Amino acid sequence: MNALSRVATNRLALAMTTRTPAVALSFVDGEPDAALAAAVAAGVDVAELRIDRWSSVDADHVVAETQRFGNLATLATIRTSDEGGEWDGGDTARAAVFRAAMPFVDGIDIELAAAGALASVIEDARSAGLVVVLSFHDFESTPSTGRLDELIDRGVAAGADVVKVSALAGSPIDVRRLAEVTCRRADGGVITIAMGEHGSISRVMFGALGSLMTYCAGSHEVSGQLSVTETVALLDRFMPDRSRRG
Repeated sequence: MNALSRVATNRLALAMTTRTPAVALSFVDGEPDAALAAAVAAGVDVAELRIDRWSSVDADHVVAETQRFGNLATLATIRTSDEGGEWDGGDTARAAVFRAAMPFVDGIDIELAAAGALASVIEDARSAGLVVVLSFHDFESTPSTGRLDELIDRGVAAGADVVKVSALAGSPIDVRRLAEVTCRRADGGVITIAMGEHGSISRVMFGALGSLMTYCAGSHEVSGQLSVTETVALLDRFMPDRSRRG
């Protein structure tokens, strides 16, 4: 993928390009080692580290926990309540936590609305050879096609290697709108997700259209997500080239 050529040898970039779509599962801290091994065995490619939901964001704790995911590519994110998360410590503290995690992860995920406030974190991540994902979430509706294109363009301009758009689909029409944008913008590096009961099909179908990653139901389930077992089985059924591990 052209969008990830900057970090072509990064583990997260490799997962998204050779296992498209990469299968991601969110993790909190303190996960048993057996759970991490089971995730790998089940076909998970990427551990999304939801640091905003961790029991502690002390630097030593963050460093120790991020190093436990050696068998998975790792993507660290810290979301505020407005972004669908639980962080309430402000952007200065959030930047410090990101920097503590960055030497031990493969990528960071920052909400597009926070890209200005965390611009130095994005710059540092790019300098360190990490994959930068900039995300947009709409938990109420699916934006218009023009708005979706504008968001993707803004993400690229702000330094994203991959722009993630996750929107609530209220009908199949919304799913089709997201599908069309996925097809048209895939070469630029996108992750697209239709949330909600109408959007479950996107968890598999959008990968075939060029979305680089799909997220499975974990400890904090989002409406429309499928289990790891179901996701991997459907991807292997409908994308047989993906199932051939190298």
